[in-house]
Amino acid sequence: MSKFTLSRRTLLTSAVLGGSGLLLGSCNVLDGLDRDSSVRDVLESANNLTYRVQRALAGPNALAEEFTEADIRQPQRPNGITNPDDEDYKAFLANNFADWRLEVSGLVAKPLSYSLAQLQAMPSRTQITRHDCVEGWSCIAKWIGVPLSLVLDEAAPKPSARYVVFYCMDTIEQDLSGSFKYYGSIDLIDARHPQTILAYGMNGRPLPVENGAPLRVRVERQLGYKMPKYLRKIELVDSLAAIGMGHGGYWEDNGYEWYGGI
Repeated sequence: MSKFTLSRRTLLTSAVLGGSGLLLGSCNVLDGLDRDSSVRDVLESANNLTYRVQRALAGPNALAEEFTEADIRQPQRPNGITNPDDEDYKAFLANNFADWRLEVSGLVAKPLSYSLAQLQAMPSRTQITRHDCVEGWSCIAKWIGVPLSLVLDEAAPKPSARYVVFYCMDTIEQDLSGSFKYYGSIDLIDARHPQTILAYGMNGRPLPVENGAPLRVRVERQLGYKMPKYLRKIELVDSLAAIGMGHGGYWEDNGYEWYGGI
């Protein structure tokens, strides 16, 4: 997946049946469907069912499989945007992200702003997990980062907060209506999952640019498009209706499931 110049409504879209692992995206079954079509409504209903069934069967804290270093047999494959051409990102990169900050805002009692060094100084988690892409490939890599739950604890979400929205620095699409930077979201249950981390390192080294430096999300029980790269801001909200086109993420606005569970 690379930078797009197509209209958002005509962009090739797809959906993922997360519960079974069947990738409708490879079949392009949603290609050309309007957002108000009855077929799309059925698929979105199936997504909600998948979400509820997976949560009921696995529980909120079930762990994704973890591996050993011997299982790491190839570099983590980069995909999507791998070298953002955005001026803000290039400025941060030129200074080795010394001026970069992760902003935490929205429905929190204590808005926060972290430098990369501050995040690296927090308690960390290391995990060797498999990245499953909606395109059909997988890679095993070793990730280190700060558990998102620790950041949330410091920010103190308000009782009305239900979702965590991630805003990124990479422009994923440009069309006549403007440019769109990547964004995505998860609910607070997945945000507080022990394997959900803000990763700043991979395979024993700082996170490479092509894999999302300086910071990316790891949500190990979901597909790769649910793990935004090039993070700049986290916002806690009570609804996704006002985010993008209201589906909770860039690819979700273009037909993917909001809950990309595996």
